[in-house]
Amino acid sequence: MRGSTALPEWWCLAMYLAHLSRKLRGLELIEGIHLANEGSYDAIGTSLDNLKQLNFIFGPNGSGKTTISRIIEGSGDFPDCQITWANDRPLETLVYNKDFVENNFDAESSIKGIYTFGENVEVANEIRRLKGEYDAIKNKIDNLQKNLSGEDGVSGKKKERDVLEAQLVEDVWAAKKKLSELSAAFKGLNNNKKGFCERYLTEVRENDATLRDVSALREDAATVFSGELTKASTLPDQDSSSISILEGSAILSRKIIGKEDVDIAALIKKIGNSDWVQQGRKYFDQLEGQCPFCQQKTDTAFRQQLEAYFDETYIADLATIDKLRDDYADATEQLLNAYSMPDIIESRYLDRELFKKDVAALRLALHGNMERISAKRKEPSAPVTLTDTIPLLSAVNAHIAAANKKIKENNDTIENLSARKEALISQVWRRLLEETKVIYDKFKDETAGLDKAILSIGEKISEEKEKLSKRRCEIEKNERNIASIKPTIDEINKLLGSFGFTNFHLVESSASGFYEVKRADGSDAKRTLSEGEKSFITFLYFYHLVGGSFSASGGTNDKVVVFDDPVSSLDADILFIVCNLIKAVVSEMRSGTSAIKQVFILTHNIYFHKEVTFEKRRRDADKKDKTFWVVRKTSQRSMLMEFSENPIKSSYELLWREVRQKPPSDTTIQNVTRRILEHYFKFYGGIDPEDIIEKFDGKDKMICSSLLSWVNDGSHFATDDLYMACELGQVERYLKVFQKIFEESGHGGHFRMMMGDDYATLSVDETHNTDVASETFRILENA
Repeated sequence: MRGSTALPEWWCLAMYLAHLSRKLRGLELIEGIHLANEGSYDAIGTSLDNLKQLNFIFGPNGSGKTTISRIIEGSGDFPDCQITWANDRPLETLVYNKDFVENNFDAESSIKGIYTFGENVEVANEIRRLKGEYDAIKNKIDNLQKNLSGEDGVSGKKKERDVLEAQLVEDVWAAKKKLSELSAAFKGLNNNKKGFCERYLTEVRENDATLRDVSALREDAATVFSGELTKASTLPDQDSSSISILEGSAILSRKIIGKEDVDIAALIKKIGNSDWVQQGRKYFDQLEGQCPFCQQKTDTAFRQQLEAYFDETYIADLATIDKLRDDYADATEQLLNAYSMPDIIESRYLDRELFKKDVAALRLALHGNMERISAKRKEPSAPVTLTDTIPLLSAVNAHIAAANKKIKENNDTIENLSARKEALISQVWRRLLEETKVIYDKFKDETAGLDKAILSIGEKISEEKEKLSKRRCEIEKNERNIASIKPTIDEINKLLGSFGFTNFHLVESSASGFYEVKRADGSDAKRTLSEGEKSFITFLYFYHLVGGSFSASGGTNDKVVVFDDPVSSLDADILFIVCNLIKAVVSEMRSGTSAIKQVFILTHNIYFHKEVTFEKRRRDADKKDKTFWVVRKTSQRSMLMEFSENPIKSSYELLWREVRQKPPSDTTIQNVTRRILEHYFKFYGGIDPEDIIEKFDGKDKMICSSLLSWVNDGSHFATDDLYMACELGQVERYLKVFQKIFEESGHGGHFRMMMGDDYATLSVDETHNTDVASETFRILENA
């Protein structure tokens, strides 16, 4: 059973220490029981801990003893209770309580037969031999488990490996933190160290991704893991080939001069500046034949020679220069405008700063070339060399190409996002594996030997478990050969007859494997048994079940036996026989050769408790295998109290123990004190209760009268079982009157002796509400 209520830390620690102790001694039994939210046990709960082979639990009816037996049996649902077994290995449990009686003797069906061994000595010896081998194999398995998991179940080879793995977890986790910018690759594991290491070990075995630089992984991660990916349009490519063609025009490098076979050509050549002459022509034309330089009137022949010198070829070359200048200007303007388009300069995939810088350099070069072309037009005879803009154009276009590459990657990523993520995650893990290679190699070397040992031990455990299973089968096969329900009938009938129960007996039922209870005349006796008869035969039935089984096999299974109030409705002589039979079960358990490993005895009967706990030889060693408990019930809850020795000395001592209890029970203190007075003063004799009553006044007199009411009514009357809770002030007042009765009667010494260290003069506030005392007196008088 696993409870939902958290168990107290002290109880868990106690169970751990008890577990260690029993592991060392090789005992398999119940170490502790925690009870909460069941029957008379509240949510806080109470516990039986450090349990031993023999455990005595005393408590009044209704205090919660049967709840304990039901939890041990495990047949019900007890969500907030828990049983702790040594070695975490539950045993078979046999529980005698009222449920056992109802299930086996109150039902309409026949009684299940109990299989016990017959008289085949040879087979019995074989079973004994096989059981010895079975136990030896089980011990070997336990030793192997200790080697594997340690004495405490949390050490050994597995613990050594766990320590190394825990260190690997920490080391790998620390390495992961260095890749914090790539944490998206570890999604779902960023807050789970153990899960992260498990994935790490899987990656060690399976990851064959490409090893990439961390910076490249970060760049990809910024895109793939961004969660904000949208498709982007490709930046337009710009055709700058026309500019390169115009810059290579031959007219720029050629000297453009007039016709050399004209007479004036010698003069112009002598001057060495045809461009100067050409520029002066427009003034010559404006002056209508007058020389713009010397102001002399020229003749017609001079005009004709100028026109002949600057012929059509010259004019055509000038026109070519003009067109080159215009075309270059148009191409420059278009290109620079295209580079300034928002789709380009605002693109997040473009390296904007470098792009602007390179465009500025290109613009400067283009404008410079335009100025040179204009200079050529002014001085056609002077060759002109333009700046080569091809490298600058290439630099600018390279930025656009790089942006388009990123745009393509972005769009491809969107179309294949899952695959890209998977690939990138594998690459990030591959990077982590590379950076932790030294760590993992060390872990692998240190765990190799441990893994081999753990595997070997595990295989040996499996082999031994297989042997254990075979021995179990052989034992059961032999048990079936000699097991029968007939010996149980004979033994029970023999015991019934020896104690005077001669008017009924057990017989085999017509249905195989069952019993019936019959009268001497053959009639069914099951429904007509008295309470005493039924109690005795059901106990004998259970007693034989302890040494047998409901099936033809399983009689030698290790088991825990519980006796819960087995003497209800039994006469004293039968009670004595039941005590001795239970002692025989205990003795068999203590021998160490029995299948019985642990016994619990629960009762409310003081006489039975004293008989069953009595041992002729009282040795300290006897205390090491048993515990004593009392179930104490108040109006609110039941509590389990452990004692180092048997707390039940006598019925009279038990009553005084209730008086000494701190705090005193508010449900029983009235009847307890009254019975002490009845027992003591009737035994002592010569005491006149009326004289004692007269020594009290007021409400104390009424309380005294109620406590001594046995004078007129006898020792057993209705108020013996009266359930009435008192407030704390009422309890203290009753105790004060109780003490004063002894003192006023001259028996104060007896009171002090029985109270021992708890003796004190009790005081009560005399102003306490007398209505409470009066009402109490009235209830007792009218009961």
